[in-house]
Amino acid sequence: MTGLLCTCRQGFEPELAGELTQRAAEAGCAGYARTQRNDGYVVFACDDIGLAAALPWRGLVFARQKLALVAELRDLDPADRIAPMLAALAGAPRLGDVWVEHPDTDAAKPLAGLARSFGNALRPALRKAGLLTPKEDARLPRLHVLFVEGTHALLGIAQPADAAPWPLGIPRLRLMPDAPSRSALKLEEAFLALLAPSERETLLHPGMTAADLGAAPGGWTWVLTRQQLHVTSIDNGPLRQHVLDTGLVTHLRADGFRWQPAQPLDWMVCDMVEQPRRVAERMATWLREGWCRHTVFNLKLPMKKRWDETVLCLEILREQAGGLRTLRAKQLYHDREEITVFATKGPR
Repeated sequence: MTGLLCTCRQGFEPELAGELTQRAAEAGCAGYARTQRNDGYVVFACDDIGLAAALPWRGLVFARQKLALVAELRDLDPADRIAPMLAALAGAPRLGDVWVEHPDTDAAKPLAGLARSFGNALRPALRKAGLLTPKEDARLPRLHVLFVEGTHALLGIAQPADAAPWPLGIPRLRLMPDAPSRSALKLEEAFLALLAPSERETLLHPGMTAADLGAAPGGWTWVLTRQQLHVTSIDNGPLRQHVLDTGLVTHLRADGFRWQPAQPLDWMVCDMVEQPRRVAERMATWLREGWCRHTVFNLKLPMKKRWDETVLCLEILREQAGGLRTLRAKQLYHDREEITVFATKGPR
């Protein structure tokens, strides 16, 4: 088989399938998506070798991980699962690492033990066959073995520069004891998933200015202060006192949808519960008017037609913000019925 293997949040397989189908068609790559609800992954079958380059991982909204599909192996013999995998990998490029995983679903969680133990057996076999380097090499392609069942696995290859750098596509973040809310993890993950390492270095500097719309109780403001940004937090509700005590925060009791800064800011973030189109329009106004250069915000998706709503909201941003340099969106691990958007405008 050829095509893509992408993982996603359980229950969002139709959205990912719709996204892959539309994006592939726009790129001129004919193919079809195959999945079932709650599988936690989508296979997009396509013979076009340019598909992977046409659909970069950071540009996909609902894909946690993106892999070039190598093979789907069914009816594996539990006594020897390795031999069919070695046969399927004949002619594959030299590999720098191997990750054995399972979909992030309720049904697949019992496979975690198999994934751990099988990885320990597969690595020496791959090295003996000359397919895996003696030591981990992050510069080379990485093999992923995705166990769907004990006798059913999919093999995919990740290019490190065009794939999530975390197993299952999930960054392992720990909620700090002084974080005002769990929502802090969403902004931390957004900076990791939506910004490349070089962008984090150039776009997040101590001393920069930011606004947090709908800030209470202060989770996203707290994340910004940890980057040593000066934050104006907009919310009629209270912020945690230790966030205010950083000396980096000005709390204004105002409506986040009406407030605007007196001077341009470097950043604006927003996690307000509002209709996604209204949020997209307000974020576009901030960018168009030059009130901020960079923004991260969430769009709360409807229960139905979530991919269609995503397309519409992103188009609103492109049309109304005017001359965006960057526009990316992801459904993060710490998101639920929402996606997180990063947009930037103007010189870096």
